Amino acid sequence: MLSTLHPLPKLIVCLVWLAASIAVFDPRFQAGIVVLAALTLIIVERRSPLLVLALMIPFALFGFGFLTTATLFREESDFATRMAAETPFGSPAFSAGIVLFLRAIACGMVSAVFVLTTEPGRFIKALMANWRLSPRIGYALFSALHLVPDLASEAQQIRLARAMKKGRTPRRIPGPVETASLVVPLLAFAIRRANRAAIAMEAHGLGAASTRTIVGAPQSRPADAIFVIASLAILAILFILTSGVWRAW
Repeated sequence: MLSTLHPLPKLIVCLVWLAASIAVFDPRFQAGIVVLAALTLIIVERRSPLLVLALMIPFALFGFGFLTTATLFREESDFATRMAAETPFGSPAFSAGIVLFLRAIACGMVSAVFVLTTEPGRFIKALMANWRLSPRIGYALFSALHLVPDLASEAQQIRLARAMKKGRTPRRIPGPVETASLVVPLLAFAIRRANRAAIAMEAHGLGAASTRTIVGAPQSRPADAIFVIASLAILAILFILTSGVWRAW
């Protein structure tokens, strides 16, 4: 469902959610963002729960560094201590660490929602059509998108050729020595591809300032506006519920 939306409104919504996760110093708010992002990937996008948990691991490790730093080293900022003292956790240092820990996961999960639901080609075309991204940069990004899988295929072909020359089957995972030996031929392959791409872009007149037609550029639809309004409303409701504003009413 989210994959069919226009990439740019989705990008703006994700940036707003990221800004909110950074600005609000409340562990309940951060935990709410993590849960909503995970449910979005699992329920709406039908992603595997194991995949979502695997995505959380690097961000959790990164946030764990914040947690241990805030807990073991008590020289955090006065603002963090003052804001953490208002949370339901015990020690201000531990509270600040919990918030930073959850914030790292929240930012990572919001970013994962955007990345996993956005096709890179559509995103680049949307930037070129709506935000005036330079054709040179846009088509360079397209070339890079095609280069990455081609590099993997080229590396596999080199390994197979070397294994056939030595009369043995290649290892499933290359060792450090074999990996280092692939750097030079892959670099040469990338340079040749970049040279051909540069010549092709110049031949198509990408340096000219004329107006261009972008085939397959995403078009805005009413569903995009509904998504933006619903996402911002959910964010506002989450903030009200976790901050206790509703109690004052």
